[in-house]
Amino acid sequence: MKKTILPVLCQLMIAVPCALMAQQPVETGKPNSNYQPAFAGQTRVNSVKTTTDYKVEKIAEKLGAPFAIVAMPDGRLLVTLKKGYVEIHDTNGKLVKKIEGFPPIDFVGQGGLLDVAFDPAYASNHMIYWSYSEKYGIGNCTAIAKGKLNEADGKVEKVSVIFRALPELKSQLHFGSRLLFDKAGYLFVSVGERSIMAGRVQAQKLESGLGKIFRITKDGKAAPGNPFINTAGAIPQIYSYGHRNPQGLDINPATGDLWDAEFGPRGGDEINLVKPGKDYGWPTITYGIEYSGEKVGDALQQKAGMEQPVYYWDPVVSPSGMSFYHGNTIPEWHNNLFIACLSGTHIARIVIKNNKVVGEERLLADKKERFRDVAYSNGMLYALTDGGDIYKISKK
Repeated sequence: MKKTILPVLCQLMIAVPCALMAQQPVETGKPNSNYQPAFAGQTRVNSVKTTTDYKVEKIAEKLGAPFAIVAMPDGRLLVTLKKGYVEIHDTNGKLVKKIEGFPPIDFVGQGGLLDVAFDPAYASNHMIYWSYSEKYGIGNCTAIAKGKLNEADGKVEKVSVIFRALPELKSQLHFGSRLLFDKAGYLFVSVGERSIMAGRVQAQKLESGLGKIFRITKDGKAAPGNPFINTAGAIPQIYSYGHRNPQGLDINPATGDLWDAEFGPRGGDEINLVKPGKDYGWPTITYGIEYSGEKVGDALQQKAGMEQPVYYWDPVVSPSGMSFYHGNTIPEWHNNLFIACLSGTHIARIVIKNNKVVGEERLLADKKERFRDVAYSNGMLYALTDGGDIYKISKK
């Protein structure tokens, strides 16, 4: 009897700690503050681990100051370079074409040529839309332009600026910015509050274009049904407000909801479920503190009428571009959210159920790279680093 029981007990003693370890959060570092979450699972959720074998290949390197990697309608990859041009690469990373002809870019600090979105009717009209930092008035601003992509001649044509997030400021920071078409053919645009105090306070003001997510037509007008179209003094293109620096934007394929990821200060990086007309709190509420170590404002984390983040990090991971995994090539990743993390030097895999985060995993942490963007295409993920490397993540 003893001979039968003892081996079983030994196995249990070994297995239990392993199971417990698997449930520990991926973040073990000391937070910047003692702020408490508003609900269970809002931060440091239990870790998960991918069981499917997958491979990671570096398919391009040293492209130079990129911002976005976007899957083209035909499956190839378009990469924006902040200095003012884009590159088309095939799915194996080979450079196919350099595209120029963009309007003058204010390539300073975090600014430059930023994101690109393809017109839903791209197959017939070849129109693309892009965000960039533009010298304007007394400073600069985040601008949105459109033009026809002439791949054969390596240029964009018939360029026009359709929207500017004003007022302009003298700042090199927090331009945003991601672009995303919804199923109705309207364009979501995320814009930061420009970091400096003069911009920060405008994130709460509906007459300002700073710290907002917009929903616009292809000509830059307010999309029908926007929440503030009939609000006196409000910019009618505003969809949501109270954002700090939203650099991640995607639509959950399971629900059709818009999600964003945005930078906090020291602590308080956020994932938000973005609803029309809602106030996401910055700078009135936050789970972060100032870079100096001081508290932000009145040090509030909750306030009536302001939305809580679905998830937040403290310390920060610096979440930039993000993408939901649409397919079933790796079944356990279906509808998971993948976020490129800069200071976190990994790709965050976020498992969402019923609009709550239920698991977190860190991928590619061994690369020790600052990840700027991630794109899904045909069952694969493509991760772009700040240093200009592209990694392809696919099933073995």
